[in-house]
Amino acid sequence: MESTGAQIDEQEFRREVADWMAEHLTGDFAILRHRGGPGDEHAFVEERMEWERELASGGWTGVGWPVEHGGRGLPIALEVAFHEEYARAGGPGRAGLIGEGLLGPTLIHFASPQIQKRFLPGIVSGTEFWCQGYSEPNAGSDLANVSTRARLEGDEWVIDGQKVWTSLAQWSDWCFVVARTEEGSTRHHGLSYLLVPMDQPGIEVRPIRQITGTAEFNEVFFDGARTAADLVVGAPGDGWKVAMGTLAFERGVLTLGQQMAFDRELGHIVDAARRTGAIDNPVTRQRLVQLWMRVRIMRWNAVRALRVDENVALPREAMINKLYWAELHRDMGEVAMDVLGLEATTTRYSEADEGDAGEQEMSALHKLFFFSRSDTIYGGSNEIQRNVIGERALGLPREPR
Repeated sequence: MESTGAQIDEQEFRREVADWMAEHLTGDFAILRHRGGPGDEHAFVEERMEWERELASGGWTGVGWPVEHGGRGLPIALEVAFHEEYARAGGPGRAGLIGEGLLGPTLIHFASPQIQKRFLPGIVSGTEFWCQGYSEPNAGSDLANVSTRARLEGDEWVIDGQKVWTSLAQWSDWCFVVARTEEGSTRHHGLSYLLVPMDQPGIEVRPIRQITGTAEFNEVFFDGARTAADLVVGAPGDGWKVAMGTLAFERGVLTLGQQMAFDRELGHIVDAARRTGAIDNPVTRQRLVQLWMRVRIMRWNAVRALRVDENVALPREAMINKLYWAELHRDMGEVAMDVLGLEATTTRYSEADEGDAGEQEMSALHKLFFFSRSDTIYGGSNEIQRNVIGERALGLPREPR
């Protein structure tokens, strides 16, 4: 269904989304409710990929994309409404999140018409899935330090190097890779943004098992991997600019579902506090109220920051989002363990469904605690986030090296 959203009443639209979700998140898809979010991306992967195609059939993918690129052209207010109602209905973590939320807007803004025509339909239809090749062992939060290299050989780029913490790589069809394509270049110069097929002999994916027992992100090794010479977004050497554009989109409207997920997790913590009796402690009640307020502040700031300027740069108020929610989620995990009391000290392992490794079985609150240990590190550590705020938002000078 095509729509510009110009004449759509928000409350009516919210009812439309809620009704569609109630009708379609049933039957074989019922097991997906509230599954597949952060720390749970390993769950029901094939089923969530099929769910992407179900969403596409209803016109619920790329809702904010321009109509000419396969979207519905909805304004920000209705995008917000869609993602909030989706999360409220228990919609699963999006298997197509990286393609729709990060790469798609990047291609719309930076890519040639040929690349747009080749890749946007597969994203919006839920038939091609993407992962992000940014971080490296020596270039985590410092993206300008990447050492993965690509050289032109005839009509192909040949890629050598390593990426790490690559979410969903073992299930992805394609990867957008930031690689150094100019010999002798340093820092943010000489980088290119390449689109690389994952199913080829020159790529090895090694899942990284986490403290939660799951392995949804990976090491990815490129050893003579190849992609066509024209599969570069922007011009060769423009990789830094394009990559920064992707990071701006990463802080966009799709993150609103995260606030809803935090709210649901907080509800589980409150329920546990009632069951264990921790709710009777006035200090615990105060901590729970503070978490409730912080979750709502998170939403309000996210909504006011939902825009990028004509240079695809984050507004100043958006620069605090990652630091804010990372510390909030970390604190939620710690409160969860406190309200569980002695229950917090025990988990158990069972036989995994595949292979010989055991899988750790734990409650939703244990998973929250263990996963939230990483929140202040991935996506740019807290230290890096404070540097970004100081330098880009406040205009403070960089410390001389």
